Amino acid sequence: MAVERTPSGSSLIDVLDRVLDKGIVIDAWVRVSLVGIDLVTVEARVVVASIDTYLKYSEAVGITGPVSRPRELGAGGADELERMQRENAELRRQLEQRNKKD
Repeated sequence: MAVERTPSGSSLIDVLDRVLDKGIVIDAWVRVSLVGIDLVTVEARVVVASIDTYLKYSEAVGITGPVSRPRELGAGGADELERMQRENAELRRQLEQRNKKD
């Protein structure tokens, strides 16, 4: 009786799942200069990760500040929310009127 083996290599799905789960960061910095004069400077940071993984670790390393997250409404939050909704409705009305004129 022959023993059947399954391939031990990783499939593309397995690799993609691991990359999105753990994430990959490629940080590159290139400078081209001639006689001490910078001609080209390129800085690039490429992050490949799931949104959940990125948000989980980005604040910890200082990439995203708390400003990028929606702020929580305080004690008078309902009043502020209502005011913002009225302002939004008024701006939409003005935009619709402007589009009708054009």
